[in-house]
Amino acid sequence: MTKTIFVNLPVADVAKSSAFYEALGFAKNDAFSNEQASAMVWSDAISVMLLDHAFYSTFTEKPIADTRATSAVLNCLSFDDKPAVDAFHASAKSAGGSEPRAIEDQGFMYGGAIEDPDGHTWETMWMDQDWTPPTDT
Repeated sequence: MTKTIFVNLPVADVAKSSAFYEALGFAKNDAFSNEQASAMVWSDAISVMLLDHAFYSTFTEKPIADTRATSAVLNCLSFDDKPAVDAFHASAKSAGGSEPRAIEDQGFMYGGAIEDPDGHTWETMWMDQDWTPPTDT
């Protein structure tokens, strides 16, 4: 069985957040979505569950972090090439997200970060899989 990850995010408005993630290329899984939760699929192994604050609170007694003011977690998504990173950033900005860290090109690695409307940070990354670090000789 393939190991999968489900990232659960508290959001203020499930419908607004769902539209944002759909604009980024996530697919909504209607079988696991309703007015209090939305299952957004990135790949066969990665899904993001957008949970309204009341529903999210049923899973933890801890207060929900204000991710616009505090960093709670940094998630990173990989892409097949540099243009895909660029397109993702453009989609995020046009759908109401922000870009707290602009794209940097380090040659073997390329990426930056975007934030969704609730302030959740998603780092972006393309890496040259054939690159090897230089060795000291």
